Amino acid sequence: MTSSLPNALATWSEAPRVRSLNACSVRTDGRYVLCWLQQALRARDNPVIDAAICLANDLGLPVLVYHGLREDYPYASDRLHRFILGASRDLARECRQRGLACVQHVEQADAREKGLVYRLAADSAAVIVEDQPTFVARWQSERFAARTDRAVIAVNAACLVPPAVLGDDIGSTTGFRRRHQPLRGDWSATDDLHPEAAAYDGPLPFASDRLEDRTDADIDRLIGNAAIDHSLTLSPLFPLGRDGALAMLERLMDDMLPSYAAVRNDATRPEGASMLSPYLHFGVIGPREIMATVEAAAAPVNAKEKFADELLTWREWFHYQARALPAPEQYDRISGWARETLEAHSSDERPDLETLEALLRGETRDETWNACQRQFLIDGWMHNNLRMYWGKRIIAMTPDPKTAWATACYLNDRLSLDGRDPSTYGNIAASFGGGSPGSDGPAIYGKVPTRSDGSTRRRPGGPEWIEAAAARARPEPGAAPRLPVELYLSDQPAT
Repeated sequence: MTSSLPNALATWSEAPRVRSLNACSVRTDGRYVLCWLQQALRARDNPVIDAAICLANDLGLPVLVYHGLREDYPYASDRLHRFILGASRDLARECRQRGLACVQHVEQADAREKGLVYRLAADSAAVIVEDQPTFVARWQSERFAARTDRAVIAVNAACLVPPAVLGDDIGSTTGFRRRHQPLRGDWSATDDLHPEAAAYDGPLPFASDRLEDRTDADIDRLIGNAAIDHSLTLSPLFPLGRDGALAMLERLMDDMLPSYAAVRNDATRPEGASMLSPYLHFGVIGPREIMATVEAAAAPVNAKEKFADELLTWREWFHYQARALPAPEQYDRISGWARETLEAHSSDERPDLETLEALLRGETRDETWNACQRQFLIDGWMHNNLRMYWGKRIIAMTPDPKTAWATACYLNDRLSLDGRDPSTYGNIAASFGGGSPGSDGPAIYGKVPTRSDGSTRRRPGGPEWIEAAAARARPEPGAAPRLPVELYLSDQPAT
């Protein structure tokens, strides 16, 4: 059961982004409106923060922005922690520039706070959260909304066009594109709301870590004290925080967009990929800002259109799909026909079977697959044209289709900065059975189309690139645990 939205948000220009997560009413005796961020880690062009300001202005209250980072989220590592905290530090700095208080808690051995969101909520009029359809942000928001006595309101910040305005009846990318394209102009403008109350400076139930005042060395010490996986090194490709996102956006304009339509599918040419997906996943930058920059760029129209199709059609299609799924990361989201044919062939002989350790380290008998996996392991990212081959080959390298799905998700989620995302789960699902079934032919795959490495290997210099990429020096990841199939196969998400 959900309550109706408070009038201030129901009449707000961005109202289609907003929905209630429980039936509690807004309290008039709160000290602030709490804005709890988990992934939308930006202070500007952030509808979650703007929704909090909209409600707070109506109530005559300040906004308190909160971001916390626990040690026990799945696959917590130095790589993920450092990227998240770099974004969180810039979030706090830009909140201060907007006249907003931002408080943070980084869990570590000597600083663990129990029930912190609930304690912050106790002094709030309402809690504004992100409307994230996958993984930890979804689990935690829904669980919190069910247990708190405060109104919890979710706001979509990940998409240009709010999924709610598209209806619930779209069944294909063609239909999605047809409905989505005419609405893009209506949702492209951004106008950050101004908080009318002074920044909150009242009592708190904990001492904030105040990352905006921390140096890189300070943040590294916080990470070093956390009980997380310290074996996964930082990615050399992705500079941290807001400056990193803007550097990638500048690279998009200068080096990639002019030839994007021609080279985006060539994994041997790094200038063909925008490499913005980690920043989008953690909300360091949003699609409106990216598209405004693309539209203003001096680049061919076809290049801009191709980029827009990738960012706005495919990415937002996967978000739209995830919104309708109980758990987008779980095996049963694969097409029914694909599950049926894969399971019918589950007893087929698998001569290419590999161990989880060999897969994790990119040390299989398949050189091209190793080249793909080394990108995940070293860079925390994989070129989009390699992901389909990588995903399809896992089906043949694992004992059965359910293990294949859990393995692909595990490798994606543990290693990649854009893992745990509607887009990456959508891509994996497509490799397991997107589109229409083929004829029942190959062993193991049945009607699921296979994919060769020819699109890379046949390019000029392709074999040499694959050989070098597969031989890259890699970090030594901690041993692969028992495959966490409960995250990807069960009816209930782990918490």
